Amino acid sequence: MTSRLSGSELTLGYENRVVAERLNVQIPDGAFTVIVGPNACGKSTLLRALSGLLSPRHGTVVLDGAAISSYRAKEVARRLGLLAQSATAPEGISVADLVARGRYPHQRLLRQWTPEDEYQVAEAMVATGVTDLADRAVDELSGGQRQRVWMAMALAQQTNILLLDEPTTYLDIAYQIDLLDLCADLHEQGRTLVAVLHDLNQACRYATHLIAMKAGTIVAEGDPREIITAELVEHVYGLACQVIPDPQTHTPLVVPAARAARGARPPG
Repeated sequence: MTSRLSGSELTLGYENRVVAERLNVQIPDGAFTVIVGPNACGKSTLLRALSGLLSPRHGTVVLDGAAISSYRAKEVARRLGLLAQSATAPEGISVADLVARGRYPHQRLLRQWTPEDEYQVAEAMVATGVTDLADRAVDELSGGQRQRVWMAMALAQQTNILLLDEPTTYLDIAYQIDLLDLCADLHEQGRTLVAVLHDLNQACRYATHLIAMKAGTIVAEGDPREIITAELVEHVYGLACQVIPDPQTHTPLVVPAARAARGARPPG
């Protein structure tokens, strides 16, 4: 397995709180990797460390053969794109102007806006289906539309690695599937994607590589078809379930045990 992005012996935390210790992770090139696990298990913290936004207390994140901390911020942004959780846009900014900000890592003192920048912005907007929204203010858009605009900005960076922190949060089910289908399209075009998702069944359906976390540790990783079992789900989430083939994709489908089977008492 080749890996442009990896972490070795990572200890991660915020102020006085340690979230994860001694994590070792390799992101397979060309894969759609999804990180799953219960709330507060360290999923987003790991993604922040892999993006360079969070400095490990111990260990090293390696990007293209060098410690990510050795790169300047612009150089990191030329190598990987990040769709952060709950990203906010400046008030009144248009869709076209926000997407254009994805070209910032390519700007230099003697190289300002070019036809190449214009082309990459236009292509990113076409790929995400937001061209017709170009003149709209971002804060007027629906949640699903805004997520597509942020994705367009990340694509305009023209990186082969995209990190997505809970990209489907607050979206209704149709928008969730729409966004994940877009991610699958980008993966099929050759990009390496890493996403944090809460919905285990969506993760199993779209991921080619799954990382399951619990309490700051990685407990399993690999092809979802090979690692997702009822035993693993109960260990990670504390949820009794069955795992059956998804009738649409034949990927693992987690079916929680019925209330009666879990020993719940009937009312009254």
